[in-house]
Amino acid sequence: MPHRLLRNRAFQLLFLGRSLSLVGDAVVPAALSLAVLRATGSTSALALVLGCSMVPRLLLLPLGGVVADRFNARTVALTTDLVRGVTQLCIGFQLLSNTSELWQIASASAVGGAASAFAMPTLPRLITGTVPDTDRQAANSALGVVRSATGLGGPALAGVLILTVGPGWAFILDASSFAVSASLLAVIRIAHVPVGHSSLRTDLVEGWQEVRSRDWYWASLITHAVWNGAAAVLTTLGPALAIRQLGGEQTWVEILQAGAVGLLLGSLLAGRAHPRRPIFVANLGLATYALPLALFAAGAPAVAVIVAYGLALAGLGFLNPVWETSVQAAIPPGVLARVTSYDWLLSLAAMPLGYVLAPLAASAWGPQAPLWAAAAAVAVACAGTAGVPGVRRFPATDNVANSLTPATTASSQDRDEHTAERARISTDR
Repeated sequence: MPHRLLRNRAFQLLFLGRSLSLVGDAVVPAALSLAVLRATGSTSALALVLGCSMVPRLLLLPLGGVVADRFNARTVALTTDLVRGVTQLCIGFQLLSNTSELWQIASASAVGGAASAFAMPTLPRLITGTVPDTDRQAANSALGVVRSATGLGGPALAGVLILTVGPGWAFILDASSFAVSASLLAVIRIAHVPVGHSSLRTDLVEGWQEVRSRDWYWASLITHAVWNGAAAVLTTLGPALAIRQLGGEQTWVEILQAGAVGLLLGSLLAGRAHPRRPIFVANLGLATYALPLALFAAGAPAVAVIVAYGLALAGLGFLNPVWETSVQAAIPPGVLARVTSYDWLLSLAAMPLGYVLAPLAASAWGPQAPLWAAAAAVAVACAGTAGVPGVRRFPATDNVANSLTPATTASSQDRDEHTAERARISTDR
C-alpha cells in the first residue's frame, strides 16, 4: 500500500471497517447452510432462505443506487451496516437459544438482503470521497486483497466456529463486524457532491442513460454478466464432475483453493500494474475463465483443471480493482452509485440464470454440453470487447477523474474539499 494511503486516516478507518465486515461475511455462508439444514434437513428450505436474501437485493438495487447518490454515502452505509448487524444478531440469538424457525431466519435474511441493496452502491462513493484519484487503484487493490484473503480463510474460520461453539456464533461475529464498521464510519467525513431533487423515475432513467452513453461500460457489463452466468454453470456442474472424474471431493476443494489463491494474486498484481488500456486488458484477462470450463468438458487431468482455475480467478482478481478504479474516474460523482447499481444488478441476475439452465442442459445433453457452451460464451464475450471502440480507447484523452480529495475525520476541521470535475469521456462501462 502506498505511503500516501498509509497517511490517509479516513481511508484507514474505511479500510479497517470494510475488512472486518468482509471477515464476518466470509464465515456466514457455511454457517447459514449448516444452520438451516440442521433445523429442517431440507435443501429446499435452504434454497428458500437464499432466495429470500437474493430477491430483495435484485429488486432494490436500482433504488439503492438512487439513495446513495441523493444522500451522503457515509450515512447510507452506516445505516445499512446497523440494519444488517441487527439481522445477523437476531439469527445468531435464535440459533444459540435453539428456538429458531425457518420463517424467522428467512425473514431476517430478506431484511438483510434488502439492506445490502442499499449498501453495495455506496462503496465507490466512499472511495472517491476519501481517496484522491492518483491512489484509487491502490486503494481498490488493497480492498480486493482483503476480499480475496477472507474468501480464502473465511470457510476455515467458519468451520472452527461451527465445530466448537456452533453456527450461531458465526452470526454474532458478523453482527459485531457490522457494528464496528458503523462506528468507524461515524467518525469519517466523506466529501459529498449534492444531487438536485427530481423524481425517482427521473433518477433511474438518468442513471441508465449514463450506462447507455458509454459503449465501454455497457459492453463490459454484458461481458461480466456472461462471465457470472458461466461461473454459475461451473459451480453447479463442477463438484459432481470432480467427484466422478477427477479423484473425489478433495479435488474440488483443491480447485476452489487454487481459485482463492489466484484471486488474491490477481488483486495484488492490480495494485502494481497500470496498463495503458485498462478495460481492454482486464476484459481479456477474464477470457481465461474459458480454460477451466473447457478442460472440465474435455475430461482433462485434475492438475490441469486446478492450474487453469487458479489462472482464471487471477484474471478476476486483476479485473475488479482495475474496473472499479476506471469507473470511479470516468463516471460523474452525482450518478456514480446509480451506474454501479446497474452493474451489480446485471452481474447478480446472470447467476441464478446459470444455476437454472446448467442442470436442465446437463439432463438433456450431458454435462459437457453446457460447459462447452459456457466456455465459448466467455471467450467470445470477453475477446469481443476488443471490437468496441470505447474499450480500445479507454482512457480517452478527454477522460476525467471525478476525484475528491481525502476526507477529514470528525476531529479535523469541519470542511470538505474536492477537486474540480474533469471532462467526461466522449466515447460513449
